[in-house]
Amino acid sequence: MRAWEFIDKEEVPDGEGTMFLMNRGREYAIHMNGRELMGNRAHGSEDALADLACDRLARLDDARVLVGGLGMGFTLAAVLRRIGPEAATTVAELIPAIVRWNRDLLGRASRHPLRDPRVSVHVGDVVDLIATPPAPWSAILLDVDNGPRALTRSYNAWLYTDHGLQTAHAALIDGGVLGVWSAAPDDAFTGALTRAGFEVEAITHTEPGRPTPDDSGDHFLWMARRRP
Repeated sequence: MRAWEFIDKEEVPDGEGTMFLMNRGREYAIHMNGRELMGNRAHGSEDALADLACDRLARLDDARVLVGGLGMGFTLAAVLRRIGPEAATTVAELIPAIVRWNRDLLGRASRHPLRDPRVSVHVGDVVDLIATPPAPWSAILLDVDNGPRALTRSYNAWLYTDHGLQTAHAALIDGGVLGVWSAAPDDAFTGALTRAGFEVEAITHTEPGRPTPDDSGDHFLWMARRRP
């Protein structure tokens, strides 16, 4: 098999590691701390994070969607396929290099969603846009970690606390949806969402052939809806 080739790197804020952009033929991946965080080979669960949330919204024509974590751009692209021409999406990405990589090499696979006029980019912490939203969000989609207990950076832990989830609940419109992506199930997190006042669905998304630690191809999505 062809070896990975290094393209670029970027330090994660607070000294918690370094992200590396790697290439192997048509495959691109971002590695950190010796493991692959994300790649463009398979992205079904990232698409599903957006599609399942949009399925649960009463209105898509003027929806306001916050995407936490740009990654490879696939969740953002899936949102744009569903919302109307008068809708708007803000993507919050903490690592400037990930935005830069998506504007160039990575954007080819996801068809350059950052070029869509409905998109605005917040280079900074998604927490800022949850704690102080410019207006209530129709949906908040979080794919910033490998799960509530598998953090990319320690500060993200606030997002999954009772206080963080209550803040997200308050940042949504009535009937709005908080969607969270995870590499593993977490019953305690399901309970925390319920305590925060959400109607909760915990969904397993299986993608055959996708590399996962247990070779199941399973990822896990929470759809948490603020009661209308």
